[in-house]
Order: sequence, then structure tokens, then C-alpha cells
Amino acid sequence: MYRTHTCGELRIADAGKQVTLAGWVQRSRKMGGMTFVDVRDRYGITQIVFNSESDAALNDAAAKLGREFVIQVTGLVRERESKNKNIPTGDIEIIAQQLNVLNESATPPFTIEDDTDGGDDLRMKYRYLDLRRAAVRKNLELRHDICQKIRTYLSDLKFLEVETPVLIGSTPEGARDFVVPSRMNPGQFYALPQSPQTLKQLLMVAGFDRYFQIVKCFRDEDLRADRQPEFTQIDCEMSFIEQEDILNVFEGLMKTLFREVKGIDFNEPFLRMTWQDAMKYYGSDKPDLRFGMKFVEIKDIMQGHGFSVFDGAEYIGAICAKGAAHYTRKQLDALTDFVKRPQIGAKGLVYARVEADGSVKSSVDKFYDQASLQSLKERMQAEAGDLILIICGPNAMKARKQLCELRLEMGNQLGLRDKNKYACLWVIDFPMYEWSEEENRLMAMHHPFTSPKPEDYGLLDSDPASVRANAYDMVINGVEVGGGSIRIHDAVLQAKIFKILGFTPEKAQQQFGFLMNAFKFGAPPHGGLAFGLDRLVSLFAGLDSIRDCIAFPKNNAGRDVMLDAPAPLDQKQLDELELAVLAKDVK
Repeated sequence: MYRTHTCGELRIADAGKQVTLAGWVQRSRKMGGMTFVDVRDRYGITQIVFNSESDAALNDAAAKLGREFVIQVTGLVRERESKNKNIPTGDIEIIAQQLNVLNESATPPFTIEDDTDGGDDLRMKYRYLDLRRAAVRKNLELRHDICQKIRTYLSDLKFLEVETPVLIGSTPEGARDFVVPSRMNPGQFYALPQSPQTLKQLLMVAGFDRYFQIVKCFRDEDLRADRQPEFTQIDCEMSFIEQEDILNVFEGLMKTLFREVKGIDFNEPFLRMTWQDAMKYYGSDKPDLRFGMKFVEIKDIMQGHGFSVFDGAEYIGAICAKGAAHYTRKQLDALTDFVKRPQIGAKGLVYARVEADGSVKSSVDKFYDQASLQSLKERMQAEAGDLILIICGPNAMKARKQLCELRLEMGNQLGLRDKNKYACLWVIDFPMYEWSEEENRLMAMHHPFTSPKPEDYGLLDSDPASVRANAYDMVINGVEVGGGSIRIHDAVLQAKIFKILGFTPEKAQQQFGFLMNAFKFGAPPHGGLAFGLDRLVSLFAGLDSIRDCIAFPKNNAGRDVMLDAPAPLDQKQLDELELAVLAKDVK
């Protein structure tokens, strides 16, 4: 056999044993007549000692080992004189008796260490080397552990894991599809699923009342740190349930993961917040509740004092940054520049400090007497040493979003967004629709299969924009980790929803006829949700990007720089598919 033990397995109790290890050379050090080699595998690192006094030839061979050589070593385990408390095997070392070089290695383009000298692009190009680093490997081990616990939890609740097709029909409503040409059906295309949404609903019609799948999904959309063109969902659906049933089951799943993976117990129910309140008090449908700074509306206090910026505003809102009155003019100017960035779009920022004696000093003092500023302090529940930051605008929704960005920035600057702290909540009662300026029509905020809240059915004909959806998102630390809804299970209601969304009966039948027809054969009440596995793992790992918890991710341009994909097809493949590529599109 190549090895009797792994490189992370041996302990002081193994002293005196003859063992064989196999792995990669992490580093080697020559000290006098001895050579020390750290050999690494997936499980850890063990120090090997080669001594010229006992075997000069063996020591000479060890001295020629380069980084990342693949070797096999046989020797005796002994207790180390100089122990290394930073690694589990640090109490022992192996006195080498035999060395076999299984494969030499070229010098790697970056160091295979936690604090590597390789940049993102270089590490992505040589991802198979990057995966040897313990920091990246631990993320994939965490991903595996989370998946196993998810499967156990759901299986214990009688959920059935069912695979759904990867080649399906295109449904353009929503994000852009990745499409796949069919050679056997020239001029026709499959799509890669953005979600198994309609398929899991069909499983409910089929009587599989509890389904789940850890499934690859695909969206051809612009990328950010928390997005990839292909991503993994924990996709779930249940029949004969109401919203409360789903929230309880999957809150239980999340509590189980926190307890078994992070050792954190959530004994209280997760907070629930309506979408309206989330937007009103935090300017976001995924508020980070690890810290306060809840929005306070102060229009009634700040208008009517001759300050035209405020007097002409539809919305004036403020946050109170506790203990931040020490901010200098330079720091406040930097905050003003921050909110004026094009991607945020505020016109400016007003501030007020609560001094040690309780008086208030503001950047607009000439318009406000101390009595008005004291009213502001009272409304904000501010105390000595606090800093009040104010944003206004002609549009309440936009101004709240700007105030949201300021709140998050202050949370960062004041060290309030601790990655070892977790704040979980459900955001519920989303709007059913949102207006699209581009399409000039109402669009489904989630997807067209989401059920309205029963008490809002009457508004579908009279005021569809006011209808609330039976939808819910789970938010952790300001990240939407999952979301879903109660589905429509009635063909007549589904047809009405399609009509509101601008679908003609013919278009609805063409794209979703299979689902509407299935509903005619006894569809049960059903609903579900999907968690983003990549986001969930990155959150548990304390990462800012999902890339390092994916084995082979794409870069920010959606490219796989290791495989050099996407890439042009050769002419023979294009001919077989009866496709032509316009010259202007070729890069």
C-alpha cells in the first residue's frame, strides 16, 4: 500500500511505530547534517527527519526534493524535542528509513500556504493548486458537512430527494437563460434551469408531498461577489401546508445547522418582519440586524425652518450612530463623499453631534435653534457622544436605499458587523408585483407561480399593485440565504395572474401549458423555498465571496480561466448544429 496513515493522523501514542506516509512536499529545511521535510496531504502535515549520520544517501536524496514533489516515506514515529503546537501532529516526527519520489513537480506559480502570494486571477488559473491550500480545502469540507446534515435533517422528516432534468424549455420571464442548441432538432434550443420551480410543483401534483434536491442552477446575469453563472440550491417543496408550516420546518433546519456546525444555539424563534417594515426602517429587504441604527423619519421636525434642501424633500430620514460624535470633519466629509458616489446617488449629508453637555451641534446650525435640535435629539433617542446622520430626497424609496448604504458603511466603520455574530430573520409579506420601467408593466417580484395572500384576492382586479404575496425570505447578517412562497394550485387563479403579468392566453399556454394542464388533475395546496448553498457556506465560513467555497468557480467576468471557457466552437460543430456566428460577435 502507498500509506499506512495520513499526514494528519499520527500522535504521541504512535511513538515507536513504523509507518508509511504519502503526500506533497510542503517545505524542506537543511540544518547541518539533517534535512527536515514537511509532507502534506488532505488531512494535515507531518514532519519527516532525514539524518546524514544514519543514511547519507537518503539525506542527499531528501535535500533534492522540491516544493510539491509527490513522495512516499517510510520511517519510525518518535516524540519531537521541539514541539509545534500549531498543528495536531506537532508532538511527533518521522525518522525516515526509506524515500520514494512518486512524481516530481515544477515550481508552483504561488506558495501553497494559507497566506499565499498568489492573486485571485493566478489562483483561479491554477485552481487545482489553490485547492491544496488548507484554507480553501476547509471551505469544501465545510460545504460537504453542511450538505450531509441537510440531507439527514430532511430525510428524517420524510423528504424525498428527487433529481430533475438539466435540459428543459426556456422561460424568459425573469433572469436570462443559458441556452443549449439541439443537434437532433435544428433551430431549437434547450435551456439550463434557473430553478427546478415548475418541475418540483409537478412533483407535488404527482403526490410526492415532500421533495428536496441539492441542485445546480444557471442564470446568465451580471456577476457580483455573491453570484456565479452556475450555483447550487437546496431546493424544497411541500404539499398540504400553509406558510407557517414551511417557516417552522426550515427555521428548524437552520437552527440545526447552526447548532451542529457552529455550536450556536438559537433558543428563541427567528424574528419576523414585513417587507414594508424592512424597507421603512432599514431601506432593504435583507436588513443586517447585527446592529441598530434603525431609520427614524424626521420630516415634521426638520421642515419649515428655511433650509430649502429639507423643505423641498418628500422624505427626511436619520440614523443614530452611538458613540460616534468623535468623528472629525475630515471623516464626515469622507462620509458625504461616500453617499454622493454615483452608485448611491445622494445629493449630500447633514450631521448633528450630541455634545457632552447634551447640547446639539449640527452642520446646518444657522437654520435651526437649539430647541429644534433638542427635538431632533429626543426623536432619535440620542445621548451625549452620539452622531446623527441625515439624508433626504424627493423619492422616499431612493432616499431610504441611500440611507441603507450609509447605515451599512457606519456598521463597517464602527466594527458592528462581526462575522462571528449571527442575526437571523424572516422577511414576509412581499409585494406580489413590482413595476418595470423597461417593460412598462407589472412584473412578478418573485415568480408568476407565487400565490397572493388570500385576504388580498379582491385587489387582483381593482388594485393589483397593492397585492401582497404569500412569500418569505430568510435573511442572515444582511444576506438573503433563501426564499420561497406558497404556490398557486388553482388553474383559474394561475390564468388570472398570467393575465395581470401581460401574458396572452396563447403565450401562457405555450410557456406553461404543461403546468396549467397538470393543475386540472387535482393539484394539492403546496409551497416551498430554496436556499443558496454557496451563500450559506460562505456565511458559515466567514467569507466575503462565494468563490472560495466552490471547487471550480468562474471569475467576475463569468469565465473559467483554468479551462479557458467559454470558447468558440469549431466550424464542424457549428455545422452539425446548423448554427452560424456573426463575425461582429466573435472576440
